[in-house]
Amino acid sequence: MHPNLTFEQAPPISVPYRFFLTAPLFGVAAGLMLAWLGAAALESRWTPGALALTHLLTVGYMLQAMCGALLQFVPVSTGGNIWRPKLVAAVVHPLLALAALLLALAFVSGRAGLFQAAGPLFAVSLGGFLTVVAVALLHTQARSKSLDTLRLAIFGLLVTATLGMFLAIALGWQTGWPLLPAANVHAVWGLGGWALMLLMGVSILTVPMFQLTPPYPGWLARWLPPGLLLLLCLWSLQLVAGDGVALAWQSGVALTGLLLAALYASTTLWLQARRRRRLVDVTFLFWRGAMWSLLALAVSWVMLELPQGYAEHPRAPQWLGMLALVGVFVSAINGMFYKIVPFLNWLHLQRLGGLKVLPPNIKQMIPEPAMRGQMKLHFVALGLLLAAVLWPPLARVAGLAFAASCLWLEWNLVGAARFYAVFRKQVLIDRTRADVAGRES
Repeated sequence: MHPNLTFEQAPPISVPYRFFLTAPLFGVAAGLMLAWLGAAALESRWTPGALALTHLLTVGYMLQAMCGALLQFVPVSTGGNIWRPKLVAAVVHPLLALAALLLALAFVSGRAGLFQAAGPLFAVSLGGFLTVVAVALLHTQARSKSLDTLRLAIFGLLVTATLGMFLAIALGWQTGWPLLPAANVHAVWGLGGWALMLLMGVSILTVPMFQLTPPYPGWLARWLPPGLLLLLCLWSLQLVAGDGVALAWQSGVALTGLLLAALYASTTLWLQARRRRRLVDVTFLFWRGAMWSLLALAVSWVMLELPQGYAEHPRAPQWLGMLALVGVFVSAINGMFYKIVPFLNWLHLQRLGGLKVLPPNIKQMIPEPAMRGQMKLHFVALGLLLAAVLWPPLARVAGLAFAASCLWLEWNLVGAARFYAVFRKQVLIDRTRADVAGRES
């Protein structure tokens, strides 16, 4: 699929940028909220603070970043035609951001009206996004395992959003519907069916391309995503089964799913160890950190399920959640930002200047020391967040560290956007002067 990349179909740079520049701000908000709430937010996964923090990261940080990446990735890597990407981004981006804020406030305040307001915003924004991306993926003539996995990821987002709407209606209108099974299925589809499936689909193409590793084994790319989908469907049977029946298979299904995730992570680490280029850049390190976090997540689950494990410990879900959200997905998104944003700058400046004005080197877009410094702070924050789960008095320090890491990321991305704007302006001035000189001569 690499030789068939269609960069001429890339959307305007403003389309992914508006999502990319918004995502870290939700991380800042999550970190500050944890610093404000302190240890109380980590007492249980069901506290209002924990639910607000979770959704700031998932529908704020992660969904913003992933939607922006797909609007760029789908037309370039699959040849899929995104219908009017500027209009789609102009509608989806603000509605999605507002819905995420309202949802977080709804959990913290407990106000039913905020759930009622957030629900329709999610329906419109995600409904529009899913429609245009699904149509593009279904109508493209390209064929690849990466594309097949992306289609499964879009289906996973559809299921996640549908269950989320069900829960928002139940909380907003106090319907009395059973919330616990729906919440469990919603969470697992969001993390496994959407986020992890998308991560796998993107990495099958981009890890060999950008990190110069061997390709993923054909059998893994062919069977792992459908296997994960099957397990998600089995997990979802708890929505219709009795409590006793559901508990009988939940543990085995979850363990098998995490073992598949560990297989993907260990394969990625193995491929990275065999890369042709020995240079270690920030993206490589972020992805490596994400994969080690995914392995740690699987090992932690196994240890919790042992007869002498700590599955009933009230903070076990928080430990797993920190590893999954911050360790795996926020780390991978950080790495994605530092690869795709400089490349987008270079691509659009090269197309604007043509052969007359060469764009700056990609390494000039974001200074390497700034990226490495932010990366170190991110992993320090991850360590503090995990430590805070075990010793809650660290929660405020961990929250501030995570907020600072996300703010530093935002600063780096804004700097890259300003670099693009300044150089673009200079290219346009030079072109105007050249046109005037040509007419005068």
